[in-house]
Amino acid sequence: MPGGPAAAEHGIPQYPIGSVDRALQLILLLGERPRLRLTDAAEHLAVASSTAHRLLAMLQYRGFARQDPVSKAYYPGPALMSVASSVFNRFDIEGMASPVLRRLSEELKESVHIGMIEGGHVRFIAAAEGPTAVRVASRLGRTMPAHCTSTGKALLARLSDADIARLYPDDELEGVTAHSAGTRTELQQELSRIRQQGYAVNREGSEEGVASVAVPIPTRAPGVLLALNAAAPVHRLNPSRYRAVAALLVEAAKEIGDQIG
Repeated sequence: MPGGPAAAEHGIPQYPIGSVDRALQLILLLGERPRLRLTDAAEHLAVASSTAHRLLAMLQYRGFARQDPVSKAYYPGPALMSVASSVFNRFDIEGMASPVLRRLSEELKESVHIGMIEGGHVRFIAAAEGPTAVRVASRLGRTMPAHCTSTGKALLARLSDADIARLYPDDELEGVTAHSAGTRTELQQELSRIRQQGYAVNREGSEEGVASVAVPIPTRAPGVLLALNAAAPVHRLNPSRYRAVAALLVEAAKEIGDQIG
């Protein structure tokens, strides 16, 4: 029977239960990979595809996995995301990320934030305000509609179109400003562009006079989606700066993700 980290540390249990072990291995795979195909699961477990399918079906039934109806690939389900988020919230994300955020804020001379997706909203869990007198105020602790912020859109872009349709069952979306995405169709078109370019932008979509750029933070925590943004007065963050700012954010996001684990 294949062993993982726990088996290496504690040894194989006296009374191993193969089906439980295989199900737990699949949960770990769901957290490690961007998507899990049936063939990958069967190959990893060294079992027939029918066996892997039954295990994934049970995980799906209990909410630990979800299957994209188009690609048929599996992703972390709501139960797994809830457990991961509960455990993740025990970490001092702000404390761990604070040195990186402060350094990034000084380098960009703008405010930076870390946000976490919560359904159709994004909650800002860490921040460092910019050093200039005129700056974007910290959004630490605030919750905003995900489709109205660069942070939220960077996170929504990691979901499938089917997930977006479930998250927003009505095509019409409620905006925060006149610049917010007004329909799910418009949002999905923007999310497609974000997936291609690797970063999200927001120009007065969440607050008049504010622009921002955001990138996802890579972590190994299954189902926990975090993103890092830089926000500035709109006149200081022109479209010509987006790519350069995004490059700095990607470096910082990787550093933060490595610290979080």
